[in-house]
Amino acid sequence: MTRVSVELVPRNADSLMADVQTVREILPQVSMLNVPDLIRFDLRSHDAASLIVKQTPFEVIAHVRATDIAPGAPLPGADRPELTSILVVAGDPPPAGSDRVVYPNTSAQIIERYRREAPHLKVYAVFDPYRRAPYHELEEIACKRDAGACGFFTQPLFDIPMLECCMDWLRDDTVFWGISPVLGDKSRRYWERMNHVIFPRDYDGTLDGNIAFARRMLGVVNQKNDNAYLMPLKVDLASYLGALGDIITE
Repeated sequence: MTRVSVELVPRNADSLMADVQTVREILPQVSMLNVPDLIRFDLRSHDAASLIVKQTPFEVIAHVRATDIAPGAPLPGADRPELTSILVVAGDPPPAGSDRVVYPNTSAQIIERYRREAPHLKVYAVFDPYRRAPYHELEEIACKRDAGACGFFTQPLFDIPMLECCMDWLRDDTVFWGISPVLGDKSRRYWERMNHVIFPRDYDGTLDGNIAFARRMLGVVNQKNDNAYLMPLKVDLASYLGALGDIITE
């Protein structure tokens, strides 16, 4: 396996740095983290990434929401010399009734701005195999690639045949394949409703089942000499990562 990243949610600085320390202790072979930008928390991703990089040896990829960037406004993280990489995401719309201002930017437009205005940064983009017809998503991938994306982080996948199909589609790209536990029926319904995920009929929503699937998926990624990222949502971080440590050989 080339590289593995762990995604850590920046609820606040103290909890984030505690999670960073857990990753260092449980997966010392991992050298990359990525930090989502979630509008329900005050700590912005590029600030969180700077905090981590200044205190640890991790490479950290900050997420940037394209719809948050006003025309002509400074690009988040572009003025932080300690940052080396960002991931441009479209950005979920704010909750109904929110007064948060968003802008009609596409991810490709913001990627192009980063490549033009902050060429020192590696810029990654998102690949989502579930949200629309594959040919539409691959057209969007081509636009992001043309805009200057150096690689892609996928939405988590939950089916090995689908993973292998997507690997074929993106065989010439640098890709980090997403792995996330989905525990129980409530979480499964959320992913189905919000992310349009189609789970295989035999998907095992227990913790042991999710760990077993993550190990299978990492095995496939290993065989392809590809990359992965772990999104350990709603699980004990140390227990989940510890169950996968022996298969991560970065």
